[in-house]
Amino acid sequence: MPSSPRILILDDDPIVAQTLGEFLTRDGYRTSVANDAPEAIDVLQASNANTATGADPIALVVSDINLPRSSGLDLLKRIRKDFPQVVVIMITGFGRIEQAIEAIKLGASDYLTKPLVDNELRIAVSKALRQHALLAENQSLKAQLHERHGLNNLVGSDHRMQRVYDLVQAVAPTKTTVLIDGESGTGKTMIARAVHDLSPRQSGPFAVFSCGSIPETLLESELFGHVKGAFTGAESDKPGKILAADGGTLFIDEINSATPALQLKLLRVLQERMFEPVGSSKTLTVDVRFILATNQSLTEMVTKGMFREDLYYRINVVSIQLPPLRQRAGDIPQLAEHFLRRYCREMGKTVTGFTEEAMQAFRGYAWPGNVRELENAIERGVVLTRRPVIDVDGLPDAIVRSAMTSASPAGTSTSTTTAPLNGHAPAGYVSVPALTQGWTPTPLEVAMQEPEKQIILAALRANHWNRQTTAQQLDINRTTLYKKMKQFGMDDPV
Repeated sequence: MPSSPRILILDDDPIVAQTLGEFLTRDGYRTSVANDAPEAIDVLQASNANTATGADPIALVVSDINLPRSSGLDLLKRIRKDFPQVVVIMITGFGRIEQAIEAIKLGASDYLTKPLVDNELRIAVSKALRQHALLAENQSLKAQLHERHGLNNLVGSDHRMQRVYDLVQAVAPTKTTVLIDGESGTGKTMIARAVHDLSPRQSGPFAVFSCGSIPETLLESELFGHVKGAFTGAESDKPGKILAADGGTLFIDEINSATPALQLKLLRVLQERMFEPVGSSKTLTVDVRFILATNQSLTEMVTKGMFREDLYYRINVVSIQLPPLRQRAGDIPQLAEHFLRRYCREMGKTVTGFTEEAMQAFRGYAWPGNVRELENAIERGVVLTRRPVIDVDGLPDAIVRSAMTSASPAGTSTSTTTAPLNGHAPAGYVSVPALTQGWTPTPLEVAMQEPEKQIILAALRANHWNRQTTAQQLDINRTTLYKKMKQFGMDDPV
């Protein structure tokens, strides 16, 4: 059963404070009494410190305006600054409207005059505690959001990801426009959120606008908003995403899908922070930090005349390149454990890890959907498994098929070991016989041919021998892939 809220009471008359405390205690609340503002601050600080041991903090302060050593209004200012989740009710024996207005402006939940009426006090306390509950819930939701999207949630020790983390921390405190470049599923939204959460705008809104998920005819209306009558169906004014992000950050995903008209209008917003809603001649000014993302090469699009060159240079101030998961396969065990902990916590299940076969399947898969696909696979595994570990039978069919077809062909001798989950060996470690047995001097280029062949073969099989897709996933051009296939004697299966 949840415990009753804690209330701290202050009055310039100790007897009145004690009487008020006894009244609220009879109503089921836990109360404490302080004699002046400094003592109240000490109680609040001790209350916060005790929450680490599971104790409930002070939720509400009921304070007289007239206090010894320091006024109640000064105490209110201090509480709003240092204890923002604590709600305050001010009381006084001198009902001056000026004091009431000032107390409300400073953040008081309510203002009561003496002599206090029992029902008025009960109503004010109940209202204040509901406000406190909403503040606590909002703080909890923000904490959960930060846990899911903040920098602490960015997992991976690959040197490419370390570079990403460094860029995020460097650019976050600024107003600089950021361009995030990466395939679908690599975590572009998470990076954008991390930049926002680490910035001075973290308390402001974080709005997301995806150019690729909105019909072309509605793009401008959704981004800039519209006024009533701007087009058929516009029955009322509607603010767009830019206005929704005022004072915060706007993340525009798939900017490569923006129409030429949208690109032109967006260029002006980026330059001047001004725009007009669709159908309006009124110019609006906003304070927005822009983060944009693309899953296609904008430089190639500029060369082909598919993207405005001036807009490209405007948004490409700081560029963050997100590597696909296949290029950071060493991070797969760490990511898998991270997602496992998250979904076990969310679903209330106890799953301790993965079988070696499941982890081998993860390492041998090309991950066209990148980190998002891995996360979905882990969530599925947690849902379906009835054992303390996730095995291959709990993985998606595509991963299982890839693992089966990636097995070494008959007559081919490979020596491959995978790292244990406890992290004693590097994830994705390939044991070349020359390294585990008696070493014979061999040119490095020759020694690397067999691992390279197996990687290409696994990618071809995972993509059903689609060379274009395979080349894209391996981050090489098709000509290079053809040469490698010819070099290794790889033919399409009959």
